[in-house]
Amino acid sequence: MNLQGEKRQAAIPFIMIMLFIDILSIGVIIPVLPELVKEFAGGSTSLAGVYVGVIGAAYSLMQFLFAPILGALSDRYGRRPVLLISMFGLGIDFLVLGFAPNITWLFFGRLFAGIMGASISTANAYIADISTAQTRARNFGLVGVMFGLGFIFGPALGGLLGSVHLRMPFFVAAGLAIINGLYGYFILPESLPMDQRSSFTISKANPFRTISRLRAYPVIAGLAIAFVFSSLAHRGLENVWVLATSYRYGWDEFDNGLTLGLVGVMAAVVQGLLLKPTIAAFGERKTIRLGLLISTITFAAYGLASQGWMVLCIIVFGSFGGIAGPAIQCLVAANVDSSDQGKVQGALTSLVSLTNIVAPLLFTAGLFSYFTSEKAVVQLPGAPFFLGAVFLAISYIIVVKVFARFPAKQSK
Repeated sequence: MNLQGEKRQAAIPFIMIMLFIDILSIGVIIPVLPELVKEFAGGSTSLAGVYVGVIGAAYSLMQFLFAPILGALSDRYGRRPVLLISMFGLGIDFLVLGFAPNITWLFFGRLFAGIMGASISTANAYIADISTAQTRARNFGLVGVMFGLGFIFGPALGGLLGSVHLRMPFFVAAGLAIINGLYGYFILPESLPMDQRSSFTISKANPFRTISRLRAYPVIAGLAIAFVFSSLAHRGLENVWVLATSYRYGWDEFDNGLTLGLVGVMAAVVQGLLLKPTIAAFGERKTIRLGLLISTITFAAYGLASQGWMVLCIIVFGSFGGIAGPAIQCLVAANVDSSDQGKVQGALTSLVSLTNIVAPLLFTAGLFSYFTSEKAVVQLPGAPFFLGAVFLAISYIIVVKVFARFPAKQSK
């Protein structure tokens, strides 16, 4: 193995540990943030749904605006400084959230978190930098494992801490983010060589212009449309989950923490053990289609589940749908030039953020709030999940058509 190859291999455990701590710090607050909002809303589930939706949309608006900026900055100055600033920024933000005296402070705290959270595009670009054609599937599978592990321990820890005091998880998350920043400062190497960096201009930081760059890669541009519908469904689920399970099954912070921990366990198992052989056996395209089909069925099942134990079974089945995301990342990394990885990943993150502006308003503030209120024609708290199933079915159909139009040999 040459020197460059050795550096690539050495960077892999560093970025994976950093991703794990990052997701862990975010996962810690998932079970308690909606409950804190509900506390500010005077205990009203319906009103809390509106607040959670608006706050979630504001968070995603910031991600949408800043993901291409951070992506372009990482293409110009390297991945490492962008990641470090984001980590320390999240640490400060979690402290603000922990001390928030009212909904206004919580709102502005989440705005800042959205800016710092946009760095996920930079992390994906980092993985693309250090991956080869032979290691790409494995490395993006490891990213899935880190996400899974983060969501095993994060929500479980958050639920446990939240059962002691509702605000304790925010302070723990702040400590984790700051530790992550220090780890990155002393350990994380740069992944983008100087000769592969590109200039930074305002036009490259324009989120809509950045999204338009996807047109240079036909398959990626086509997938981006399907990506929008899939992201709408998943972002909607993430925003409504805690409020929905609390309302339907009477789950508290601890119950939700353990259940989300199960989600993380299954994600780690599927993406750590099954992703690479699945892609090797079927290829990235069939893997994406299979994942979307499983997710469509899963969302419909969530909407129909009348008992809490059913949800646990659905989580296990639905975890196999998680093979689609890393497979998409593999396809993107294989078809995008090194100098464009940051911008393209930033564009995809912007699309996720754009859908997450709509999803909280549509799924949580809209459907869930209405169908749990007294003015609803019928009580149907599973309505957001049914809509998610529809969006995922649309995503599947689009993917099938895109792959038929652009056969594998025409990928680039």
